[in-house]
Amino acid sequence: MTGPMRRLPVGPALVIVLFVLVAIFADVLSPDDPYEQHLRARFTPPAWLAGGSWQHPLGTDRLGRDLLSRIIYGTRVSLAAGVVTVAVSALAGAGIGLLAGYHRGRVGGVLMRATDATLAFPIILLALVLAVTMGPRFLNVVIAIAVILWARYARVIYGEVVSLMERDFITMARAMGCSALRIIAVHLFPNTAHTLIVLVSLQIGYVIIVEAALSFLGAGIPPPTPAWGSMVAEGREFVTSAWWVSFFPGVAILLVVLAFNLFGDWLRDVLDPKLRQL
Repeated sequence: MTGPMRRLPVGPALVIVLFVLVAIFADVLSPDDPYEQHLRARFTPPAWLAGGSWQHPLGTDRLGRDLLSRIIYGTRVSLAAGVVTVAVSALAGAGIGLLAGYHRGRVGGVLMRATDATLAFPIILLALVLAVTMGPRFLNVVIAIAVILWARYARVIYGEVVSLMERDFITMARAMGCSALRIIAVHLFPNTAHTLIVLVSLQIGYVIIVEAALSFLGAGIPPPTPAWGSMVAEGREFVTSAWWVSFFPGVAILLVVLAFNLFGDWLRDVLDPKLRQL
């Protein structure tokens, strides 16, 4: 594969780096306290509109809180939820996929039936039920999404491992007396790592959407913690009079999810050995 297929998508990469830096340096970049209320300044429009002020560049919400500051701190919450959830589910799913692919008998059958049963549930619906049951907290949101998401990794990695088990180097490793743990760790996992990396890059954006949906429905990150989903929900009653309250958090969700998806597509093209041969 040559030419544009191998070229780094500069735009999505810059967007991801920008959001990561915003999340890391939120305390420095935030122009105001995201929790501080200014009731006299409630529903102040963005600075470029009539009645706006550069003290609140993107305006304020119904409690007079600075919208830009809340979006900046919401970046930290959303990216943390995405990265932690994907890391937990990827480790669990990859481990189960590797074990099921190596032990394709009764053990593999049980693990894959559990995987298929998990995949059969709508992820947002089941995550919503789990989040409501455990309560709206950051840790509970991570657990609720990871409990469902691991199955996607397990199913894909299982398919890769089943294919690899037919290769000559696995047969030779077995003939040399290598243990199951060594074959999985040294031979199988490194040959599935590229697939796992692509899945992780694609799933971060998806998890951010799920977390935002849970927060929008009141089962995610509880207020007053700034979360993009809950910020969109807070402004839905004022769309005609104060559109900016929902609009700018929605734009943040759109940008970061689109950037991760485009970057994940590029990683897939670069790391997939079949595509590299085209």
